[in-house]
Amino acid sequence: MSGRANMSSKALLMSPTTSAKGEIQLPGSKSISNRVLLLSALAKGTTTLQGLLDADDTRVMRDALAKLGVPMKTYSKNNEEIIEITGQDGKFPEISADLFMGNAGTAIRPLTAALAILGGEYHLHGVPRMHERPIADLVDGLQGIGAKIDYLGTTGYPPIQIHVGQIHSDQVVQVRGDVSSQYLTALLMALPLLRSPKPIRIEVIGDLISKPYIEITTNLMGKFGVQVQNDAWQVFTIPAHTNLEQGPYIAPGKFKVEGDASSASYFLALGALGQGPVTVRGAGRDSIQGDVAFAHALSMMGANVTQGSDWIEVRGIGSDDGCLHGIDLDCTAIPDAAMTLAVLGMFATGKTRLTGIASWRVKETDRIAAMVCELSKFGATVASGQDFIEIEAPQTWLVPESGVDTYDDHRMAMCFSLASFGPNAFFINDPDCVSKTFPKYFEVWRQLVQNHSTT
Repeated sequence: MSGRANMSSKALLMSPTTSAKGEIQLPGSKSISNRVLLLSALAKGTTTLQGLLDADDTRVMRDALAKLGVPMKTYSKNNEEIIEITGQDGKFPEISADLFMGNAGTAIRPLTAALAILGGEYHLHGVPRMHERPIADLVDGLQGIGAKIDYLGTTGYPPIQIHVGQIHSDQVVQVRGDVSSQYLTALLMALPLLRSPKPIRIEVIGDLISKPYIEITTNLMGKFGVQVQNDAWQVFTIPAHTNLEQGPYIAPGKFKVEGDASSASYFLALGALGQGPVTVRGAGRDSIQGDVAFAHALSMMGANVTQGSDWIEVRGIGSDDGCLHGIDLDCTAIPDAAMTLAVLGMFATGKTRLTGIASWRVKETDRIAAMVCELSKFGATVASGQDFIEIEAPQTWLVPESGVDTYDDHRMAMCFSLASFGPNAFFINDPDCVSKTFPKYFEVWRQLVQNHSTT
C-alpha cells in the first residue's frame, strides 16, 4: 500500500471484507458502569457488581474511588470478574486527593459534583484533551449553590481544584442542557448528598440533549433508593431527605450491568453489511440505554433486524433492492451510535443526513470535523454544520494514503473498521485507542468477519 511510509508506528491493516456472522456477548455499558460505581460507593451497604466494563474509563473511576478511601474487593466467579463495593453512606473517607481522570467525561463530571457538595480539597485533572472539554456549565450550577471550585488552567475547563464550600440546599439549581447531558446527570446524582429536608429542584436551561442518558441516571438512582421526579425534561425534583440516620442511597445488594448498546452498533452494522446473521447479547428491547434505538435506525436504512428482551440480531439487508438507503434522522437521543450511521452512509444509496449532533464537538475529539476528514479520504461526499453531517457514498472508492486517523477517540477506530467492506485495504492508525471502552474490539471483530485479515 503506497501510503505505508506515512503510517503511525501503530497501525492496523484492514483488508477488504465480504461477510460476517456469529454472536458476541457485549462488554458492560460504560454509562451504566461508571454511574453504578459512584452510586455504590456513596450508598449504605455493600453492592456486588456483575458485568462491569473493564476499560480505561471505568478504571479511572475505580482508581479515583480507591484514592477517596472506598473499599473494593474483586474476585472471579464462573470466569467473570465480580466487584464488591462497601458503600460509605453518603461521604468519602478521604477529604483530600489528587485525582487523575484521563479522558473520562462519565467520571470527572459526576465526581466533580459529588466532591464539591461533600467538601474537601480535591485536584481533578486529566489528559490534554480532557483539559479542552468544557465543564463550566456544571461548575456554574454548583457555584450557584455555594460550592467553591477554582480553575487551574483555562477558565471553564479542567483541571480544577475543589475546596470546602458553603452549600445552600434550599435554592433552586440551574444547569444548561444543550451542551452535554452529563452536567445534569452529575447534579442529579450529587444533590441527594445534601440530605435536604425539602425537595430540591433542578431547572434545565434550554433544550435538553441526550435524554436517554438522563433516563439511565434516574433509573439507576431509583435502584439505589432515590426516586427523581421528571417534569417535561425541564424540571427535575430530588425528594426531601427524611431519614436522618443514613445517607440518601441504599445498596441494592446485587446488580448486573447491561451490555453496552453503543458498542453493539458496530456489530449490528456488521450484520447488515456482511449478510449476517450477527447477534449481540446483553442489550435488547428491555435495555435502559437509548442507543438500542440504533437498531431501529438500521432497519430504516433497510437492514433486516429482529430483537428480544436482551439481544438483537441483524441478517443482512431486507429492502427490495438489496441496498441500504440513506436516511434523514435526528440523532439527539443517540449521539454515540450516530457515528456508526455516518460510516454506513458510505454504503447507502442516496444521502444520509444526521442532525442533532452538536455534542460531537465536545467529545473525545471534535467528531464532526474528524468524520468529515476521514470519510472524505475514502471519496465520500461530505458536508457539515454546527449540528449536522451529510454523507453520500463514494462514486469511486479511494485509498486513505496516510491511513484513517483516530484522534485518540475509541469510536473513530471502531466506526471505521466498517470501511473494510469497501473495495480497498487501508490502515487504521492508533487502533489501541479502543482501550477506552472496548480493549478487545478488534479481537472480537476478527472472530466475526470472513475473508478478512489484520496484521
